[in-house]
Amino acid sequence: MPAAGRPRAIVVGGGPAGLMAAEVLAAGGVAVDLYEAMPTVGRKFLLAGRGGLNLTHSEALPDFLARYGERSAQMAPLLAAFGPQALRDWARALGVDTFIGSSGRVFPVGMKAAPLLRAWLHRLRAAGVRIHVRERWQGWDAHGALLFDGPGGSHAQQADAVVFALGGGSWARFGADARWIAPFTSRGVPVAALRPANCGFDVAGGWSAHLLERHAGQPLKNIALSFVDAQGEIRSRSGECLLTRSGLEGSLIYALSAPLRDALAARGALEIRLDLLPAREPAWIEAQLARPRGSRSMGSHLQGKLGLGGLKAALLHEVLGRQFSASPSELAQAIKALPLTLAAPRPIDEAISTAGGVMFEALDANLMLKALPGHFCAGEMLDWEAPTGGYLLTACFAQGAAAGRGALAWLVQCAA
Repeated sequence: MPAAGRPRAIVVGGGPAGLMAAEVLAAGGVAVDLYEAMPTVGRKFLLAGRGGLNLTHSEALPDFLARYGERSAQMAPLLAAFGPQALRDWARALGVDTFIGSSGRVFPVGMKAAPLLRAWLHRLRAAGVRIHVRERWQGWDAHGALLFDGPGGSHAQQADAVVFALGGGSWARFGADARWIAPFTSRGVPVAALRPANCGFDVAGGWSAHLLERHAGQPLKNIALSFVDAQGEIRSRSGECLLTRSGLEGSLIYALSAPLRDALAARGALEIRLDLLPAREPAWIEAQLARPRGSRSMGSHLQGKLGLGGLKAALLHEVLGRQFSASPSELAQAIKALPLTLAAPRPIDEAISTAGGVMFEALDANLMLKALPGHFCAGEMLDWEAPTGGYLLTACFAQGAAAGRGALAWLVQCAA
């Protein structure tokens, strides 16, 4: 129950979801204390902005919602209340305009996260939000108070409402280390196992030393990837990816990482096919390859007739081996459907984000834990996932705002 006078809320976690929940609570007249385990707040947010902060996406809301897959129904009311346009308006109110890039992605003018975070923190502090850093949440005491370990030692804190925004399990050095799972499950909160999302994958057997020496870290541009997912459906997508020291990663792989991961979990290994020339038909490729090459090497022939060189030619040679100089028909088939076997996703700590977490079934419509009245959850610690492209950040902001509104409603109900 709220104490007499102004109610107090504690937000645990200083990422976008936690900061947004704190903003909503402070705007509602609540005294807010935010606790963050790291030396500063917003560390992963700043990391996301190093290459240009992709804040959200401009596509139509039905398409936007579809990016959340099985959790689209749960995300719909949250994004209706605070969606992509609301996020852009929010940034503008902080003095940071946004623009739509050629891909439809939305970025702040200047492409940096730091100016936005600085303006946000200034507004939060002006609203009375007290931010406590190097304070790691440890669980609850016997009386239901929150336990923290901080610079002054261990201490317990009571509040009238609590919002948890503790992140998933990726990039532990930025604070998302999933240590919260044990105290949550000990209180009867169902938590789905964390899995890597928006991650790279290892190829079976690895790459040859020759390929790594010449091409590790290079992009495979203008390709298409196809595979059979865990439900037996053919998945296909065009784009580009990177050849890593252990396999493949990058935007094309991230966009398909959820079905790739799930198919791998179902089968133990997964064959994918790469179309190295998706704009060309097999018959045309075969006809070009059938032309006389004289004394030229096959590599020179591929480059001269198909424009296929560099990493693409090297990868073709890597997979085909002695069959690299096969008949035009066989080589054309390989170019259009080069087989690779994926062995495993990269570890969670390397992933951009994670799937799994607190199940939505454990929450009410206001993101309050059914097992712990007055305690709310938001952000990547919930069981959802989305591809890169602004969908992750938008959902974290939307969930933080929803948890803040839910906590306000709870406080009003308790005061009545």
